[in-house]
Amino acid sequence: MICNADEGDPGAFMDRAVIEGDPHRLLEGMAIAAYGIGASKAYVYIRAEYPLAIERLEKAILQAKDYNLLGKNILGTGHNFDLIIKKGAGAFVCGEETALIHSIEGKRGMPRPRPPFPAISGLFGKPTIINNVETLSNIPSIIRKGASWYAAMGTEKSKGTKVFALSGKITLTGLLEIPMGTKIRDIIYNMAGGVPNGKKFKAVQMGGPSGGCITEVLYKEKAVGNVFLVEREQEEC
Repeated sequence: MICNADEGDPGAFMDRAVIEGDPHRLLEGMAIAAYGIGASKAYVYIRAEYPLAIERLEKAILQAKDYNLLGKNILGTGHNFDLIIKKGAGAFVCGEETALIHSIEGKRGMPRPRPPFPAISGLFGKPTIINNVETLSNIPSIIRKGASWYAAMGTEKSKGTKVFALSGKITLTGLLEIPMGTKIRDIIYNMAGGVPNGKKFKAVQMGGPSGGCITEVLYKEKAVGNVFLVEREQEEC
């Protein structure tokens, strides 16, 4: 199992905040997931530029081992689970799962074609499951409160919540956890305080370098006979 805590997108600090604030939450989620899939070893691939997060994660691992929540024969279940921290060298491409695997193996961090997928042949040729910090950290709450509790948030096809890192020309910057399906307009104006100094909103950039810019102007396709016309309309985003 691998936890992807590389987080190389400019302006992103969601994973760092979770690990610095509650590293045991991540460890618990990884231990549950590892038990579920039968994994006995895991890596947390984290940016070397996160020294405080690494320090607190290392301390949490030692504490978990003292309570027999990591290591050999966890709580008498016969399940063994060791966790290793791997510091990334700052290469943005290593956020991609196959490049990340190469980096852990000591190779150049370069993506490879798939298949085979990591779940079939991953780290050191072993079946490997890769998830990010946010996903794994949600597991303890879902186990404690139930799947129906988590599914009650969000939309029909996208359940739960999402953490946003807000930065740039907005009044309130920081982290925000909201239900899936929340309008971007509500995030910017109701939660982040809008654009400062009374300036007009132009666009919001989402998803890091691989994402895009979303403006207030949206495009809709309109069917006229067998021809699709693209209408430019002013709508809420």
